[in-house]
Amino acid sequence: MPFFINFVIPFAGYFKQAFSEAVNIFRLMKKQNADGSVMSFWGHLEALRGHLIRSAASIGVFALLAFLSKDFLFSRVILAPKEPYFLTNRLLCSLAETLSAPALCINKNPVQLINIDMAGQFTTHILTSLVVGLLLSIPYVIWEVWRFIRPGLTPREQANSRGAVFIISGLFLTGVLFAYYLIVPLAVNFLGSYQVSGMVTNQIALRSYISTITTLCLATGLVFELPVFVYFLSRVGVLTPALMRKQRKFALVLILILSAIITPPDVFSQIMVSIPLFALYEISIGISARIEKERLQKTAA
Repeated sequence: MPFFINFVIPFAGYFKQAFSEAVNIFRLMKKQNADGSVMSFWGHLEALRGHLIRSAASIGVFALLAFLSKDFLFSRVILAPKEPYFLTNRLLCSLAETLSAPALCINKNPVQLINIDMAGQFTTHILTSLVVGLLLSIPYVIWEVWRFIRPGLTPREQANSRGAVFIISGLFLTGVLFAYYLIVPLAVNFLGSYQVSGMVTNQIALRSYISTITTLCLATGLVFELPVFVYFLSRVGVLTPALMRKQRKFALVLILILSAIITPPDVFSQIMVSIPLFALYEISIGISARIEKERLQKTAA
């Protein structure tokens, strides 16, 4: 109950203001035709269709390139985190030797993957290529979204949101790389070697291995978008820097819980994920404070 009172109830007072801000933003989202007239609803749909087609085409192109690069994609990228030669594994093993702590050396004996479906490797190849195509095309897709909403923004809003495509794409790809180089090797080592009994042998399916990697990378990429989510929530009045500072200890608990969900169940992995997430939370407080300052200056004017 104290958690509910201290963390949940403070949000209630912001919903009315958030709704008002959302209505104002919706009113601003009016595209104009070349002659200056407001675009109709069907005109919006036609414009959206073009952006969606180009976004889908970019995903298809990158997916095709990934499909044609099968050896590099699987041998050097997808399957690499389980091998001793992977960068993270080599660094940790070197550190283990220096500190005389053998437990730090991971993936010395790479897990063996199996395929039990006749068309399993072919379908896995196709699905993996599509996921890789989506990841590689994220910057372009975000740019298409930006092109769609930009005409509805005021000149001041366009100036304030300059670089948004780079920031959103950069945060997402940073999260993906962070998961790939840190979380994935730790997860593969822990989950691949974990046994409930010596009488049970791990035989890991190829699709299960790839599903674990993609889930970790996509989830971490989305979590790294925290400053972006805070920016929009602060714009509509749901979040304020005072509220975020007041609820910092509860945010830390949520970050630890989230880290436990997206990492293997060992303390080292959870701490390594929690540190950048808490840093992003502190950065988000600064972003929220800047937005509140701009809102107060606008009100005073």
